[in-house]
Amino acid sequence: MSITTNDRYQLHIGGKSVSASSGERFTTSDPATEDPIARIAAASADDVDRAVAAAREAFPAWRSKTPAERGRTLQRVVTTLRENVEDLAVIESRDQGKPLSQARSDVEKAARYFEYYAGAADKLEGNSIPLDREKFDFTVREPYGVSGQIIPWNFPLNLTARGVAPALAAGNTVVIKPAPTTSLSALHFADLCQDAGVPDGVVNVVTGATEPGAALTSHEDVDQLTFTGSVPTGQAVMESAAETITPVTLELGGKNPAVVMADADVDEAVEWVARGIFSNAGQICSAADRALVHESVYDEFLEGIVDRAESYTLGPGTEDPDMGPLNHAEHFETVRTYLDVGLEEGATLETGGEPLDRDGYFIPPTVFADVESGMRIAQEEIFGPVLAVIPFSDRDEAIEIANDVEFGLTGGVFSRDVKRALGVARDIDAGSVYVNEWFGGSVETPFGGTKRSGIGREKGLEALESYLQTKNISVNLDDGDR
Repeated sequence: MSITTNDRYQLHIGGKSVSASSGERFTTSDPATEDPIARIAAASADDVDRAVAAAREAFPAWRSKTPAERGRTLQRVVTTLRENVEDLAVIESRDQGKPLSQARSDVEKAARYFEYYAGAADKLEGNSIPLDREKFDFTVREPYGVSGQIIPWNFPLNLTARGVAPALAAGNTVVIKPAPTTSLSALHFADLCQDAGVPDGVVNVVTGATEPGAALTSHEDVDQLTFTGSVPTGQAVMESAAETITPVTLELGGKNPAVVMADADVDEAVEWVARGIFSNAGQICSAADRALVHESVYDEFLEGIVDRAESYTLGPGTEDPDMGPLNHAEHFETVRTYLDVGLEEGATLETGGEPLDRDGYFIPPTVFADVESGMRIAQEEIFGPVLAVIPFSDRDEAIEIANDVEFGLTGGVFSRDVKRALGVARDIDAGSVYVNEWFGGSVETPFGGTKRSGIGREKGLEALESYLQTKNISVNLDDGDR
């Protein structure tokens, strides 16, 4: 499974590689070099119709398989993913830009999603509801049907698996629309599903820019939608889905506070916050965007995080540096703009702040100090390796600053006092809060946001609620002889 710049990729519909109806293609490029990698079929609304029809046709048979059969099929996907970890990691690293070791971890996590939900497939139970002696009432949990899955470019394969695995375990079929800059792993994933014995039409992939995405979110035969991405696009997905009354699961942006209390282990906090903001070049919704640091340890933390930032090596992802490039030119320019905004607002640039003078979309780890909560760099999601360090004087001020944004995806607190840490964690308005770590939890733990950070939960058993609906059945047992 190797990639060359001459490779051409088709759509994956109904178990087959097929051409786009228009014959048009687009190019995916290596963000470290800006060199083209492959030409990919550009799907139209007609192609989405074909994919949804294939998923609709495959649904009855897939739904009718016993839960144990579906679980065994998903387990075979686990095996194929693990057999191809290295090849998939190289593809992901080159297409997305992330360091090879991080890409490898993403592939392994993708396999783990399938392993986890394979084990859950035969445990999706209903309930009996006690009424009176002449009534028998119970619930069953049923799949929606066709699930449309719109995948972002920051964790392409990982987030594909995060949504597809529970959808399939619940008995749905899927149409995947990956981001145009990172479509390769989804197409290879569909091929691997085919190799693993997933029936034709259960997994379909349509590639392209806005047209296939818009067609999928507004399609009358799509029964459920899962979207991960920006707030404006999430709003558009909701508006489109409202036309057909289609339920949506949304994981949107974040501007996440890492609260460093006066009694924190500062070295530990520095290490975790650096990991939280500079991993994947900061292109993570749950990144540690804001470090809220008690004034008594502010200087110590700032010195440590600057030293840590300046120690990072940057390079092409396939060379496995500490940090790779941003994913594409448009996003690169957006992050550059925020670097200028931070200076204009009066924040102090401690390190970074200038793109590297080389090919590719490289911006080094950047730290702004003396940031005020009302500044744009403290309020708006930058989605890059840019940390805003904000001082606070007491616990109440820390909570006020932490919650003074429109997002509520993740947060964190660093303190040696467990009671203090848990009290702060309780008061941070976010779907996930990490204590003395960052990126806590795993495949097994629910993940999602409050406020404008989204609707519903991914991961864990709770994710299955997005892909199942409850039917109540009431039976009259009265024989009429009384």
